[in-house]
Amino acid sequence: MTTYVTITPDAEDYLAQLLEKQNVEGMAVRVFITQPGTKYAETCLAYCRPDEVHASDVLQGMDKLRVFVEAMSIPYLEESVIDFAKDRMGGQLTIKAPNAKMPKVTSDSPVDERINYLLYTEINPGLAAHGGDVSLVELTDDGVAVLKFGGGCQGCSAVDMTLKDGVEASLIAKIPEVKAVRDVTDHTKADNAYFK
Repeated sequence: MTTYVTITPDAEDYLAQLLEKQNVEGMAVRVFITQPGTKYAETCLAYCRPDEVHASDVLQGMDKLRVFVEAMSIPYLEESVIDFAKDRMGGQLTIKAPNAKMPKVTSDSPVDERINYLLYTEINPGLAAHGGDVSLVELTDDGVAVLKFGGGCQGCSAVDMTLKDGVEASLIAKIPEVKAVRDVTDHTKADNAYFK
């Protein structure tokens, strides 16, 4: 059976004990991500009665419990781990899903997914220091990545330098299909601009 979420033996024991206390026949655990692929993504673990299983959910069989995984969340759950760390107070359940906000990509992934992954994992963390971000609007047929800046980058006087020296250089170097970038942000709105 396929494993979508790695659940450590300690976490499996802990969850099995929690399910037993619910006193509901067939009670399981459901794993899903709200707003997957966005910066607001949250990984969720919930009790799941038999009548709450969604038709598209996929069963991940375990020795001590049943885990239903939302099908739409599967690409975002790659490399996810649910663990239970015991301590003097009992312990803490932790969920790590490094790809919840952006699914992992490979060289075979569609170009727009690779661009978004690069923007999310490498470009936006740097822009976040100035309260900004950049997102892909579209990739034109001739290889122009059309981008939109937000937050502290919108209306920022240094955005041209950021675009050419940072964003465009990174995208062209790492994604061969990208030939150039174009900014479609309305920079006349400079209320939150980092540099005015």
